[in-house]
Parts: sequence; C-alpha cells; structure tokens
Amino acid sequence: MANGERVDPLRGYNFRVEIGPITNMGFRECAGLTFKTDPVEYREGSDRQLHVRKLYGLRTFDTIKLTRGIIGDRRLWEWYLQILNGAAPRRDGAVILTDEAQQPQWRWRFYEGFISQWEGPSFNATANEVAVEKIEICVERVEVV
Repeated sequence: MANGERVDPLRGYNFRVEIGPITNMGFRECAGLTFKTDPVEYREGSDRQLHVRKLYGLRTFDTIKLTRGIIGDRRLWEWYLQILNGAAPRRDGAVILTDEAQQPQWRWRFYEGFISQWEGPSFNATANEVAVEKIEICVERVEVV
C-alpha cells in the first residue's frame, strides 16, 4: 500500500501455552484448535419446500496437541500420572498468539482440560534430533477471549 498502512499477518511461531498453574513452559508445536458444530436436519410434513432445514447441533472441540523438547521439568508428566491414578484435577488454560514484541494478540481459552495421551521420545543413536514429548489435552470447550 502506498499510504504506509500495511498490516502483516501474525507469525505462527510466536505463541505461549498456559495450563492451570503452568504459565512459563515453552512448546515447539501446538495444534488442534479445531471446532465443529454438527448440523441437525429437520423437516415437517407440511413444509412446502422439498428440502430439509439445517439447525444448529452440538459443538465439539478437538484435542489440543502439544510438542516440546524434554527437559528436567516433569510437571506435565506428574499431572498425567495423577490422571492415570484417577485423582487429577481438570485444568483450564490458554493458547496465546503474540506479535513480534511478544504482546498477546489472540487468546484461545480452554476449559476442563485433562491429558488424554502422553507420548515419550523416540530414540535413535544415529539421528541428530532433540528428544521430544507429545501430549494431547482433551477439552470440553474453547472460547476466543
């Protein structure tokens, strides 16, 4: 634009994740911010139109998938261990997209989350890779705030 009002999109590599009391943990990758509303088809016998109406149905939210390099911090594993033992609290959290100055621009807040899957690293003595852990957090609801 000639008038100098160019607005560039935000970068996908500037993000933070908060999970309950965990607010300072970095992740390499975050995926799964996918939401769906199922349609409900309905038609009455007296409708003149020969097609069904579409009504709003139930909303569903995908699991949030997180990947990070393994470090000495075991807070996610300890939370998952509580889940395995049947005594873990559900946690609220957020995925925050930031600008280049690390200022929050978008926040996807999730509610009633718990780890539904934990995956440890793959080991290969001939590879040159970082050991990573992957988790999936099942959530009941997500809102943009």
